[in-house]
Amino acid sequence: MKAKTAVAKILKMEGVEFITGFPLNPLIDPAAEEGIRLIKTRTERVAVNIADGFTRASFGQRTGVSAMQSGPGMENAFSGVAQAFSDSVPILVLPMGQPRRRLVPPNVTAVQNYRAITKWVDSINLADRVPELMRRAFSYLRMGRPGPVVLELPADVAEEEFDDGLFRYKPVKAAKTGGDPADVREVAKALIAAKNPIIRAGLGVLYACAWDELREFAELLHIPVFTTMCGKGAFPENHPLALGTGGRTRPKMVMPFLRKADVVFAIGSSCSNEPYTTPIPDGKVLIQSTVDERDINKDYPVEHVIMGDAKLVLRQLIEEVKEQIGPKGRKGNDAVAAEIKALKDEWLKDWMPKLTSDEVPINPYRVIWDLMQALDRKETIISHDSGCPRDQIVPFYECLIPGGYIGWGKSTTLGASLGLAMGAKLARPEKTVVHFIGDGAFGMVGMDVETAVREKIPILTVLVNNSRLGGYQGRYPIASERYNLDLLSGSYAKVAEGLGGYAERVEQPGDIIPAIQRAKKSLAAGKPALLEIITAEELAFSKYE
Repeated sequence: MKAKTAVAKILKMEGVEFITGFPLNPLIDPAAEEGIRLIKTRTERVAVNIADGFTRASFGQRTGVSAMQSGPGMENAFSGVAQAFSDSVPILVLPMGQPRRRLVPPNVTAVQNYRAITKWVDSINLADRVPELMRRAFSYLRMGRPGPVVLELPADVAEEEFDDGLFRYKPVKAAKTGGDPADVREVAKALIAAKNPIIRAGLGVLYACAWDELREFAELLHIPVFTTMCGKGAFPENHPLALGTGGRTRPKMVMPFLRKADVVFAIGSSCSNEPYTTPIPDGKVLIQSTVDERDINKDYPVEHVIMGDAKLVLRQLIEEVKEQIGPKGRKGNDAVAAEIKALKDEWLKDWMPKLTSDEVPINPYRVIWDLMQALDRKETIISHDSGCPRDQIVPFYECLIPGGYIGWGKSTTLGASLGLAMGAKLARPEKTVVHFIGDGAFGMVGMDVETAVREKIPILTVLVNNSRLGGYQGRYPIASERYNLDLLSGSYAKVAEGLGGYAERVEQPGDIIPAIQRAKKSLAAGKPALLEIITAEELAFSKYE
């Protein structure tokens, strides 16, 4: 058996449904022979983004796989893998490598160049090691802290034969751990005693499929909840205890409760202090539950720790709280929910002039508001792109279901949302999948609209076109004045139409919802759609400190 055949057979055994990428790669025909779909993209970066979106929309239960050629293919894929690494997404990347005798400069090898942005990277140096190394790859993908895995297949090894009798492989089963019972007792005691506790819910809640347990636990102790940007959707944002998403921008409810909190319980969160998650103020008692010991005391001093899977830990805490204070939990007087509602009503009242604005060019907040009115949010998956679109939509799009929003961005690669949306649609074809992107980001990846058309992946691209790189005039006033650094141009509806998609250009606020309805008809017919909405530059953001 050839090494490339063995890899393809293992992918099939592990339930891999498709591989994204761009030729050359020795796995293409063996995978096709096994019935694994090949999705060819225009760029390797978008191929990796599709694998990423598929995995996120599957809550990490299914693995997105991407393959590409050695040299430029591997190099072009780098930013996509870096994005997955920054957000802890378990994808499998299988680049072709240089022949073993050619591991010399200037040839690029995965092991040397991907080490800093992967959970694990290795190269298959002998054909008979394929089962061993693939078993190790899937073990790293399914256990512990999630992250991308890269396994390089050198061109000569791919063609190397080994004895069929040495091909012994069984699919890898995931293993999870709960928390130490003593730690669980201490944390339950601390949260019961807290006067103003708050929960910070991260991506780990989604990966653990622990949203029911999170809701039950919050209700048991009447604790308000905010999510990180990557964790958006882990707690329903229309719930009376929901504070919304604490990202770079945030609803008005987040900071008052975070400031007055005496105890912060971070569940499924790395507690990284980075620009795209609302920071934890000084002086708080921090309780952290995570699967990775490297998260503990990384950026914030931690008082109590529970190591374990979020679903198992939350179930343990629920039972422990009931044991300590009774099955009905803490008796509440709805004061917390009433305070949240008052702040939310005040916040929306302040922003309603922009959310319902009739100004022309269109205000991007009006686009977000109309999207919420036109879409069935329980049957929709939406994602933002980097920059102003992210900062505008994250606070205001009220996510109602787990997986209804793909939040990303500890690395902020412009254009990633196109591939993420395609991957999400492949994972959950019954959902309407939308991505909210600016003209600058679309310029990075727009040709891959043709991939969505050709591969019949009907997603909706909502492109807000203000003909600018938002905010850059203020940041670089001299270069903007002299050399138009902040200006862009283009008719993107024409681009999408030329690539075979359904496209409209929208210039009046009253036309937004009708255009969305027409686009949805195109999606139902299997054709991707793009709405180019001509907007003003909007530099007001929901940033409450």
